[in-house]
Amino acid sequence: MNKKVYIKSLWFGLFYLMSVVLAAFSCKPRPKAKPVEKPNIVLINVDDLGWKDVGFMGSMYYDTPNLDAFAEQGMVFTNAYAGAANCAPSRACLISGWNTPRHGVYTVSPSERGDKRTRQLIPTKNTDHLGNMVYTLPEMLKSAGYVTANFGKWHVGSDPGEQGIDHNIGGSHRGNPGKDGYFSPYNIDFIENGPDGEYLTDRLTQEAISFIKKNKDTSFFAYIPFYTVHTPIQGKESWIDRYRLKEGIDGQDNPTYGAMVSAMDENVGRLLNTLDEFHLAENTLVIFTSDNGGIRSISNQDPLRAGKGSYYEGGIRVPLVLRWPEKVASGIKNKNPVSNLDIYPTLQEIAGPNQKAVNLDGLSLVGQFQNPLKWERDLYFHFPIYLQAYNKTEDDSRDPLFRTRPGSVIISGQWKLHQYFEDSALELYNLNNDLGETYNLIDENPEMAKELLAKLDLWRMANRAPIPTENNPDYDAAFEKQQANTITD
Repeated sequence: MNKKVYIKSLWFGLFYLMSVVLAAFSCKPRPKAKPVEKPNIVLINVDDLGWKDVGFMGSMYYDTPNLDAFAEQGMVFTNAYAGAANCAPSRACLISGWNTPRHGVYTVSPSERGDKRTRQLIPTKNTDHLGNMVYTLPEMLKSAGYVTANFGKWHVGSDPGEQGIDHNIGGSHRGNPGKDGYFSPYNIDFIENGPDGEYLTDRLTQEAISFIKKNKDTSFFAYIPFYTVHTPIQGKESWIDRYRLKEGIDGQDNPTYGAMVSAMDENVGRLLNTLDEFHLAENTLVIFTSDNGGIRSISNQDPLRAGKGSYYEGGIRVPLVLRWPEKVASGIKNKNPVSNLDIYPTLQEIAGPNQKAVNLDGLSLVGQFQNPLKWERDLYFHFPIYLQAYNKTEDDSRDPLFRTRPGSVIISGQWKLHQYFEDSALELYNLNNDLGETYNLIDENPEMAKELLAKLDLWRMANRAPIPTENNPDYDAAFEKQQANTITD
């Protein structure tokens, strides 16, 4: 064979062989790219826990070692607010991502609270629950592939299963566990009774732990809205006995309430230990907060004024901690104003759902996770109804008959403006210098009040916030004055 022909044939053969080999490899199925692992989410929303009812926020009375350690591992937001000052509207804000005028839940019905002879206006009608048209936080997370669960107080509908929850224990329309309800047999819905005397907070935590274990290999959302520390005030005797040996301080001195706080802290510790046990902590965002301020006559929040149901700081400021190792900077106290309305957009940015919620009223906190630069934003609150007093001598509200009368509030930087609809009264406070809202600066700084009121008017117009204007025919000014004087004398 000619040498040139031989070499040409050899190269042709090698080329053909390589083509066959490459074709064989190309026919094999390629390994699929590993999907991006989404973080698990644990959202703990305690009921009526005051801003200063935990050690990391300054309490010297309540023992919360688990939460104090957790706060060191995460970012503490010292200027965190609920979306509203009482249970139902705050939870509606959290689950919908909308402020109160958009969902219409202002209170636990009815909106006509207190003696009718002391109400000057006909209040706005209340909406009991979130409507079916609301695209809820759990529904959004389901769209992102999460398994969703609720353990405890739902309170924004009758059945969480119809609002995006796959697995529900204890959640329904109920706002509290009922008489003697913290011990089995229980009064709440969607739960089987445990052994007689079983403590509800322990049981809900155990159910959450079982859910986490079962779903440890997928992305899960565990919403844990403990009924505690809502009334009735009931704790385990072992904890009550410990608190009886403690001396009260700064208006915090109730052993039974202390027992509830510590039992909650103990169970948060159990949840965190479960995440550690199954090596889930590194890929789990844990959020701890409360739905509104505490009840002042049960646990004082000084220096904050008033408590649950009031739009003074004691009614709307809440503890808030986020922990996500390496993703959220630890050991930082973030002073920026934030709201529970921010939780929905934050989780949406993290989860990346197929179907996103639009026109949410909060801001994503993701940009604050590593480098919490100061940001400028205004917070708005709207409450066009009445909420009667809890304790007429201790509530520390504007007047002794109501925790709140119809009005709106804006917080803008260091300034806070209250507007009341009955008498068009304005109260202006500088929160940097007067966190207790003790000195009304309306006469000293009318221009600031005018500026904030203009912002408030624009916000209400944009959100179609109802303002009650119809006079109440049953109002009796003399009776109202007599009732107020009876209390203050």
